[in-house]
Formats: sequence, structure tokens, C-alpha cells
Amino acid sequence: MKIIFTISFTCLLYANLSFAQTQPAWQLLGQLQTRSAKEIKASTWSIGGETLDRDYTDYHAYKKYLGPLGAKRIRLQGGWAKCEKEKGKYNFAWLDSIVNDALSQSVSPWIELSYGNPIYVGGGDAKLAGGIPTSAEALQAWDNWVRATVTHFKDRVVEWEIWNEPDISKTITGDNYADFYIRTAEIVRSVYPKSRLLAFGLAGVQRLEFVEPLFKKLQQQNKLHLVDVFTYHGYSPNPDNSYPAIEKLRQLVWKYKPDVVFMQGENGAPSTPKAITIGAMRDYDWSELTQAKWDLRRMMGDHGRGIATNLFTISDIHYAEGDHMVGVNSKGLLKTNPDKTIERPKMAYAAAQHVFSLFDNTVELQSKIKPQVNSDKISAFVYHKKGKSLLTVWNHEARPAEEFTPQPVQIKVEGSFQQPVYVDLITGKVYSIPTKNYKKTGTTYQFINIPVPDYPVVIADKSILQFK
Repeated sequence: MKIIFTISFTCLLYANLSFAQTQPAWQLLGQLQTRSAKEIKASTWSIGGETLDRDYTDYHAYKKYLGPLGAKRIRLQGGWAKCEKEKGKYNFAWLDSIVNDALSQSVSPWIELSYGNPIYVGGGDAKLAGGIPTSAEALQAWDNWVRATVTHFKDRVVEWEIWNEPDISKTITGDNYADFYIRTAEIVRSVYPKSRLLAFGLAGVQRLEFVEPLFKKLQQQNKLHLVDVFTYHGYSPNPDNSYPAIEKLRQLVWKYKPDVVFMQGENGAPSTPKAITIGAMRDYDWSELTQAKWDLRRMMGDHGRGIATNLFTISDIHYAEGDHMVGVNSKGLLKTNPDKTIERPKMAYAAAQHVFSLFDNTVELQSKIKPQVNSDKISAFVYHKKGKSLLTVWNHEARPAEEFTPQPVQIKVEGSFQQPVYVDLITGKVYSIPTKNYKKTGTTYQFINIPVPDYPVVIADKSILQFK
């Protein structure tokens, strides 16, 4: 009960602060019903649980918020240096407690195998942008740790990602990452043949020259089966500007292996002004409102293109001296105290809840149906559920703004809307769309003067929503 109260209070607080211009002057029908991960059978949504390997966040401080969030997967970093502090001796207790608790909440962990381990000469660095192991001893130790880790968790973890953002390291090249990936992937598969292998965690989506060596070598060695999923990051102040480069990346990879699944492996916006923000997109001022808008655009922009998403991240991250950066990375959905305990959920937490609850695997993307919109500044995607239609729409012209007056938009789309309603994905409020604002001709619906903000809202048939 305490969690529900805290989240509801936060939503009410922000609803009164920031949405006077955004909310339509239509009849309010209710509030979108959120669902916990246990109540959702399946979805493509994942939430970030990164940096637990370096103790920059505290899983046991935020775990009570994990299940209610509604994501079905969580990204964890395996932490070679945290597991093996003494040569040849492994401690998995810290990771066991996290994996077991997440599973108890119906959230499936996927584990990234990283970073280096300084107890070995040439062991690489235990931090972001560090090097991979290079010496014969360190590489053998890496192999041993990977084998031990997969053996230990193979009854609980299916998905294994190999390294994080290798392309930002000054010492890792496309060629040596390729060799390192192949040796690691072969160990994972030898221990757990049914494993799902995730490649890259690529930071820069335009780094095609870094990507291609892996696929060339895999093709030459007849080992393309060692990549199931391609994960990439690629932060952009306007998330909608990312997709041309992502499409080029997809075409490159699919040239070698057409069935590789693409996944946005780590993306999210800060929630603090640039004077204190660290990490990606630190050169811009952000707030908890613009964070929520950005996160929604990233999630629904990916989803509308058939790309799974890992939202970065559940908790603010407290980077320490000696790592790639120092300070609090405020991309968390949960605002932290200085001791890494949770102060409260941010607006983006509720926004993510609304998306995770609504867009489960019963909602099917209709990629062949293209809505007609009277503006080139608008993104729109169509979905079906139980024979009824659902439409996402937002203004993508610029970076999410602190103040934005929704624009009246005309939309024509093939679908089935017996009683169309309008859903604000930040507040979760559901509104009746007046009959003067839509008309039907055959199976074509025309929506007239729909107020569209600079973040995704939903037009859906009332019958396919759960709200209170």
C-alpha cells in the first residue's frame, strides 16, 4: 500500500504543476489502470538495472518499485571484478539475491558479461570505456569466469549480452572486439546451448566501421548463429532524429544475417539541469517533465518500428571516483537520496508504467497501415487489440520542451473505433473524444482537431482499455 500511495501522490503533484495547457477540455472518463509485471503475461519491455556491479545503485533499495513498474525484463551487469576479487574464487551471492528477487516479481534478468578485472595483469578495466582483457592469463581467467557465471545462472537466465559500449573505449577496435565476442559467445553456447546471445551494446549507432568486422568474421568462420540480438544505445537530444542512422545500422547487419533482432539496449533522458547533469545529453537542461516526454518518445518511437526497448534506468546512478565520470546520473525513473536509497518516483516512472501496462504482447503493431496526418512534424503508429484499433501520435519536431502548446492535428486512418478515447501517457488520464472530433467513412476514420503534444498520446477504442 505504501508504494501505491507514493506513486499516486507523485502523479497528482505533477498533474497540477505542468499540464494546464496539455490536457484537452474534454470529458474525463478516468485513470489508466497500471499493472504489475506479475499481471502482464508477456511484453518486449525491459528496464535498466545497470551499475550494480560497481555499487553505484542499490537494488535492495529500489526492488519494491520493480514489479509495480510492469517491465518484464531487467538488464544487469555481471561484474567480473565484483565476482572474482581473489584469483580463481567466485562470489555470486550478490547477484544471486538480485536475480532471485527479480524472478520472484516476474521480471526476467538478462546479464551483460563485463567489465575487466584489475587483479590480473592485462585484465582490463572495471569501468565504463575501459579495456577488455588482453594478456594470456587474463583471457584465460575471463573464459573461466564466463563459464562459471553461465553455469551458475543457466537455470534462471537465458539472455547474455557481451560487453557494454566497446566502441567508446580508446583501446578496443572493431577487430579485437570481434575476436573477443566470438570466444565469449562460444563459451556461453557450450555451457548453455539454448542461450540467447546479445552483441555489442553499441554506444554510437553511426559506427558502422566498428560493427562490420564482427559480422565479416562470423560469416568467414560460418558462425553467424552466435548473434541472436543486436543491442545499441545512441543518445540523441531529439530521440526521433535517431532513426535514419538506426535504419542504416539495421541494413548493414541484415546484409549478413537477416533474422537478427534489433533492441534498444540502453536509452533514457536526464531529469536535471546541465549544470549538474552527467552522462549522455549533459549539455542540455532537463527536468522531470522533459525526461518523461523524452522517455515516452524513445519507447513509442522504437515500439512503432518493431524494436524492443530497455529503458535506462530504474534508479539514479551515483558514479564514483575512478570511473568514466563522477556524480549522479539522473536518468533514473526513481529519484535517489545521497545514500542511494529512494526518495520518490519521478514523473517518468508513472509514464513508463502506463506504457508497460498498455502495450503488452496482446497489442499488435500494424506496420502496413500508415496513418495520413496533415503535418510532417507528427509521428503516428497503428496497433490492433481484440479486433479494435489503437493509435499513438506525437509532435516530433524538436527536443521535448518544458512548455509546449498541443497542436490541432487531422488524422485519417483505417481501423475500428466503436467509441474512441484519448489517453495521456504521462498522467494516465483517459478522455472521451467528442463526436464532432471524428467521423467514419466505411473502415476509414478521420480524427479532427486532435490536440497533439510533444510526447506520445493514444487514441484507442474504449473497449480495449482498462481504466478506473
